[in-house]
Amino acid sequence: MQPYKKLFTYWYALIIYDLTVVFTKKWIKSYKLSDQLDGAARSGKQNIVEGSDALKVSLKSGIKLTGVAKASFEELIGDLEDFLRQRDLEQWEVKDNRVKKIREFNSRQVRNLSNLYQAKNVDKFVEKRLLSKYKLPDNPEIAANLLLTLCHQVTFLLDRQIEGLIKKHKKEGGLSEKLYNQRKKKRGY
Repeated sequence: MQPYKKLFTYWYALIIYDLTVVFTKKWIKSYKLSDQLDGAARSGKQNIVEGSDALKVSLKSGIKLTGVAKASFEELIGDLEDFLRQRDLEQWEVKDNRVKKIREFNSRQVRNLSNLYQAKNVDKFVEKRLLSKYKLPDNPEIAANLLLTLCHQVTFLLDRQIEGLIKKHKKEGGLSEKLYNQRKKKRGY
């Protein structure tokens, strides 16, 4: 089982990536901009995967890759805000009831997806059904705000994930320190 599939951030990233690809095909005419949006979403997801795997060997690398994932989603946020502004569409405020509903729905769905893996009850049918609940709305304003809300949720969680990894690094040290201490202990220092 892949450890990154236990992370809420992974599931948010997967949903963001899939919806971004649909979004760009639907509303972005510029190949270059479309490629950048898709690339930022993919980079965010892939760096969560790589960061999770890197933790096996290096907390420092895991922290760095998780930070790169967050930066990729921040880039996507900027592009989505530009999309709304350039088309005179409304960017919903965080306290807007529409945003609250989206956040609640996302939290519930992501928790369910993560719990499938936490319980080691990987049911591809259930996973597919949960992911199929994410459809990109036909209205560009609603679609962009849905993606923005998802991006804000994942960046908030990535901040917390990074803070947790930094605390762990301070407490436990990195692989080099552990190996050095083991070597010292073996030699009787």
